[in-house]
Amino acid sequence: MEKNKIIKTVVTYLIVTFIAFIVYYLALPPINLQAADFWIFLAFLLLIYLAPVSVTLLKGKSFAKNIGHVKMGAYSLKANKLLMIALIPLVVVIIGGAISSEVFNARAYAAVITVNESVFEEDMPQTDSVTNIALMDTQSARIVGNRTLGSLSDVVSQFEISDYYNQINYQNTPKKVSNLEYVDFFKWLGNRASGVPGFVMVDPVNNTAEYIKLSTSMKYAESGYFGDDLMRKLRFSYPTKIFGTPKFEVDDNLNPVYVVPCYKPRVALFGAMDVNEVVIFDPCTGESNLYAIGEVPTWIDIVYDGDLASEKYNWHGTLSGGWFNSIVGNKGCKQTTDDYGYLALNDDVWYFTGVTSVTSDESNIGFILTNARTGEYKYYSVIGAEEHSAMGAAEGEVQEKGYEASFPALINVSGEATYVMVLKDSNGLVKLYALVNVEQYGIVATGATQQEAMAEYKRLLSENGILDGDQDNSQTYTITVLQIKETVIDGNTVYYYQAEENGQTVYYMISLKDDQSALFIKPGDSITVSRALTQTQGIYNILSWQFLN
Repeated sequence: MEKNKIIKTVVTYLIVTFIAFIVYYLALPPINLQAADFWIFLAFLLLIYLAPVSVTLLKGKSFAKNIGHVKMGAYSLKANKLLMIALIPLVVVIIGGAISSEVFNARAYAAVITVNESVFEEDMPQTDSVTNIALMDTQSARIVGNRTLGSLSDVVSQFEISDYYNQINYQNTPKKVSNLEYVDFFKWLGNRASGVPGFVMVDPVNNTAEYIKLSTSMKYAESGYFGDDLMRKLRFSYPTKIFGTPKFEVDDNLNPVYVVPCYKPRVALFGAMDVNEVVIFDPCTGESNLYAIGEVPTWIDIVYDGDLASEKYNWHGTLSGGWFNSIVGNKGCKQTTDDYGYLALNDDVWYFTGVTSVTSDESNIGFILTNARTGEYKYYSVIGAEEHSAMGAAEGEVQEKGYEASFPALINVSGEATYVMVLKDSNGLVKLYALVNVEQYGIVATGATQQEAMAEYKRLLSENGILDGDQDNSQTYTITVLQIKETVIDGNTVYYYQAEENGQTVYYMISLKDDQSALFIKPGDSITVSRALTQTQGIYNILSWQFLN
């Protein structure tokens, strides 16, 4: 009898242990005292391990009642007390969350970041053309990417593109990349031996996309199952780390990696979660490396996501004067607007978002740039229209077409802070480009190309007395055309000229859509050209031209 009881107990706890492992295998909580998920999992473990003991005690109560030797509630009381132990981790979560909250730690939250005051004109180089600025948003990137994948029948039937497009700098040019994922369990089952074959890279400047086939397929993916699941592989490699959302990137040789931020609370037990380490994971081999924040390789672009960057600034902007002031007084409180854009500066990706007073969101009192790799913050005191007002102004210029503006980027045009954005049709396709002056958002220029929009914007700046003649951003040169090449970009004919200028060979380009008279230029012609001061990939953009008399 005693032997059967022992066997039954062992079997019971083997079953309980199996259940515990299955739950851990599926939920993948970090084994970390500073993670609320761990305490919830611990409560579950205590509950399922103590439940058999409680059942035994309750059976003892029934037996005691029959023989009448013990008080009726003695065993049930012991059983209830035992089960209440499982509530202790949940109490830790509740109390830990309370003592970690902004209510008791407002200034600690505010001190998580340091924000440096900077000068816009000094940090932001002047832009004479917008031919190399990534203006495509994620929605448009999905449309272009899906169209590209849809042309590959052998791939599209088995895989789909992840909804998440990450902005990166690839060989010093902005790109958006997204990995392929298995469509469902059966597609994973049929393709797991060969793995995920490639990814999609979108050019957000030219609105094009290409499918990149890898020489070595990716074994691990977020849509993988069992041992091929990306997060499961990471969890068993780093059981104590609190993971953020993995970001898919590629290096300059098109080798794929996942950049996985690891979080740690900066306030009390659970408060002010911030990135303190980064795992760089190779999805082809399963190899990974753990880096401290200051040691992350410089070719990595996204460590801090834009939502976290905005949240941390909001802690700083609203809680510096204490929690009560953030609720009632609002003295000196400021916050970011509800979205952000991307800028590429010095081969780093930066988030851009406006800053507004919490008591009014009609206009910005400045804006911030946040380095997506290092977490550095810069604040610029530039008063003007907030982003959505500028978007509305751009949409209003072509209201009869019903186009929708994307969230803008910020550039410096002749010392003027300027929003630049795209206008899309109902299908999400880019139709026009728009520039809006930050301080005077009634100054709006649109164009079918970025060059056309820029030329119109400069004209409006001059017309409104903002751009003086001495600040003209173009110069006139005399050149002799040597060779002419013709190509088509986004349906527009573009002419490229190899020319001689003061004994030097130079290169120019002009879109036929911007100037149809370019049809009459022939090799051997001498012309005067007005051009942008800076080059795009070694080629000057012709703003205007005429034959040499």
